[in-house]
Amino acid sequence: MTQRAHASSFSAVRARARMIERLREQGISDSRVLAAMNQVPRHHFVQEALASRAYEDTALPLGCQQTISQPYVVARMIELLAQGRDLGKTLEVGAGCGYQAAVLACMAKDVYAIERIKTLLDRAKENLRPLRVPNLRLKYGDGSIGLPEAAPFDTIIVAAGTSAVPRPLLDQLAPLGRLILPLGGIDQVLLMVERQSDGRLKETRYDAVRFVPLLPGTE
Repeated sequence: MTQRAHASSFSAVRARARMIERLREQGISDSRVLAAMNQVPRHHFVQEALASRAYEDTALPLGCQQTISQPYVVARMIELLAQGRDLGKTLEVGAGCGYQAAVLACMAKDVYAIERIKTLLDRAKENLRPLRVPNLRLKYGDGSIGLPEAAPFDTIIVAAGTSAVPRPLLDQLAPLGRLILPLGGIDQVLLMVERQSDGRLKETRYDAVRFVPLLPGTE
């Protein structure tokens, strides 16, 4: 490693440590979530021109009219899903650059991440290749219909806003499973759906958020 590369790596480690401290200050308390966020080098998943901003608490553009979610929102959604339980087999809808999938893979038994935009999927594969994550599978497809061939899922996380929970995702939620997504159009909130032991679905609403819309089909 060159002296310049070593300095850059050390700078990223310090920036990530500051991000973790900020997450604690913002109320993220699950040590598993904080450890996962600390393990994944977020600067590897953003465009090179934005690498210096990778650990800021803000969403950043990925191209293709998509964004990488701000660290707090990633941590908050995963913490809600993991409260009092393990994530188990997990489906991520909207893999984007692969960052959130990498964080999930630090905590979940298996992660299936689906992306509808081929350009982003290829970029996610490239981003993830150096990390060699054995329990993560990337899939190209329409996330609104889920991944029936791998269902059921203990955990489903959707990284795009929708006015209603897609029925296929509910159908693919395992007994006692949890699903979280941004619900709404312009005004969105995090919605948690839990399949209870009797099969009924319980809904709980949390923070206001802003995500790009969940679109059907592939491109």
